[in-house]
This record gives sequence, C-alpha cells and structure tokens, in this order.
Amino acid sequence: MTIADRWLLPDGMDEVLPPQASRMEELRRALLDLYHRWGYDQVMPPPVEFLDSLLTGTGTELDLQTFKLTDQMTGRMMGVSADVTPQVARMDAHSLKRQGPVRLCYCTTVLRAKPDQYQGGRSPVQVGVELFGHAGLEADVEILRLALASLQAAGAGEVHLAIGHIGIYRSLVQAADLAPEQEKAVFEALELKSPGELAARVEASVADPALAAMLCALGGLHGGPEVLDEAREAFAEAPQAVGAALDQLRTLHRGVAAEHPEVDLYFDLAELRGYQYHTGMMFAAFVPGYGQALAKGGRYDDTGRAFGRARPATGFSLELKLLATLVPSEPRHDGIWAPVEGDGLAEAINALRQQGERVVQALPGQRTGPAEHRCHRRLVQADGGWQVAPLAASTDQA
Repeated sequence: MTIADRWLLPDGMDEVLPPQASRMEELRRALLDLYHRWGYDQVMPPPVEFLDSLLTGTGTELDLQTFKLTDQMTGRMMGVSADVTPQVARMDAHSLKRQGPVRLCYCTTVLRAKPDQYQGGRSPVQVGVELFGHAGLEADVEILRLALASLQAAGAGEVHLAIGHIGIYRSLVQAADLAPEQEKAVFEALELKSPGELAARVEASVADPALAAMLCALGGLHGGPEVLDEAREAFAEAPQAVGAALDQLRTLHRGVAAEHPEVDLYFDLAELRGYQYHTGMMFAAFVPGYGQALAKGGRYDDTGRAFGRARPATGFSLELKLLATLVPSEPRHDGIWAPVEGDGLAEAINALRQQGERVVQALPGQRTGPAEHRCHRRLVQADGGWQVAPLAASTDQA
C-alpha cells in the first residue's frame, strides 16, 4: 500500500470537516430542541443488535443494506444499524412499555452496505421522530407538520411535499386475488411508471374488468390536490378501504395546507416505496436543487408485534449531513485571541470561557495568528488587568 492509498476512504463513506461539522452540530441541537418542544423524548439506540430483532418486519430491502457480523460472545449473528426506526419500535414495544401515545426522537449515525437511493451515502447521520400508540389521522398530521417544521429549522425555502397511501394499491391487488408472480409483475410495472407496460401486465394478470381498469388508472393518478377528485371517480366501484384511504389523504391535505400554505403539495397514488414496510400514508419532502428527498416517512403500524406488543406507529427521518448543506457553512469569526503568557492571564481566560466566550490562547513559537483561528477580538492588558479589545487595537500576532 502506498502512502497515497492510506488516505482513501471506502466508497460512500465520508468525513465531516470544519465548518460543516459545526453546522451539523448546531442543526442537531436545533432539531432535538424542536422535537423536545413538541413533546418528543430522545432515545439513543445501540449501533449493533442481533439480526432477528434488528430486521423484524422490515422486508428484504433493509436486510440487503445491513452489515452483518458474528458476536464473539454468543456466536449469534448481529447487524449494524442501517435504519433507526425498527430499533425505536422495539424500544417502544419492549423496553419502555408505556401506555397511550409515545413520542420519541433520535439522532445517530447508521451504516449501510450500499448507498441509499433516496438519501445517499453509506454512513448517514439519521435524525427523526416516531409517534407510537395512536392510529388516528391526527398523529399523521402532526408528523407531517413536524417534518416541515424540521426543514424550516434547517433553512429550507421552497418545499415540495409528495404524499401517497399504500393502502390503495394493497386493497386493489387483494380484491383482484392475484398470485404472487402476478402481483410482482403489476408492482414492477407501476414502479417503472410505464402506462403501456402496466396495461399489458394488468391485462395478463387481472380477470375482473373493473379492477383491471382501476389498476391501470392508478398509474396515472399523480399531481396536485385535484388528483384526489379524479381518484374518487376512478375508484367509484373500488373496495371500501380505497375510499377510506382517499378520505385520509383529503384530511391530510387540509391539515398540511392550513399550517403550511406555502408548501407545494403533490399526490402520487401509485407510489410504492416501502411497500413491505408502510401500512398507510407515505410522504417525501423535496427541495429544489436536491435530487433526493430531504425528509421521508409515513405510517408503519404493528411493527412492534414481533416484540409482543402491536402498536400503531407513524414517523419520519432526515439525513443531517444533507440538511446541513441547505445553508452555506461560513465559519464564524467570534473568538478572542489571548497571548502566550501574562500575570493573571489564566484567570481572565477562564472567566471569559465560563461566560460562554470562545478564547484561543497562542502557543509559544506559533506562526499563525488571530485571523487563522477565527478571532475578531483580543485580550490586552490595560488599567492593571485584562480587557477584551477589537482586533484592530493591536497588530501583534501573539
């Protein structure tokens, strides 16, 4: 290995340097404080868990994203956390066992075997909230509003919110009574967003003409709030659960529009992201200039069933590294430059630091000066003591 090779990082792994690291920490504090004000309690899940609990109820996608290793103490297989949500669901169901609605938040680094197609990178810093124990739309509206408030706190301006409901597709394919390979064919066609391919696969798989027409119509139902009216007509003969899902989307639309009229709402009734995981409404928030969602989430009821306690659940997550790029990271020049030595200098420096000031003390022989260390003031001796003065008051570097 050459010296140059020693600097290489694995693909998808990145380091965070100043000033972005400072920006991320400021944002982390701001978001956790925001969630605290909304009544969410912070939790810190472990970085590694046994696979049989870590991957419970998450489907194959998270399984493929999870680094696996053998526990040297027990011989059991473990996984490095690639998504915090299942861990928090376990904590709610097994560790906390609280009654009624439970609001939890977190911020931690996760590790993924390959880059995430929705929130890139293999070592994202995942921040988010989960609301357990309430199946009503009020919980979903709260989650949507809090996700938008998070983006505002991060400095996002124009936000586009895409909302879907997995229950519409699920109800239609259940009514069509498709075999697994038939459902897979229709599912893949919807994911491809190809009307021709969808029509061909539906014709080959769905015998009922009415259900076939509804599945074909599903692929084209995306756009503004008017899509909900179009869907009502297209699904007039659909199972009752489809109408209930449309009612939920209408309520979510009103709830978000009332609080955030500036947000551009987009509905995609054929969005199937997280099909094995989500059970109701799903959403993703986008900001111009970013090719991936900055926030994503939705309802995922009964994930805690495997831990002995099925609970309604809804929530969202964000990637802190990505959020930190919304506002340019300009290092603040807010420090106080102190000389190497002087009578009473240590006491003066300690007093300033206790007041919350950033004080950088020069070291003997140091060639860099106040500007390189982001200082715009300096400590100077005056009137028998030490005083803070503007940097321009002296030209000395040490």
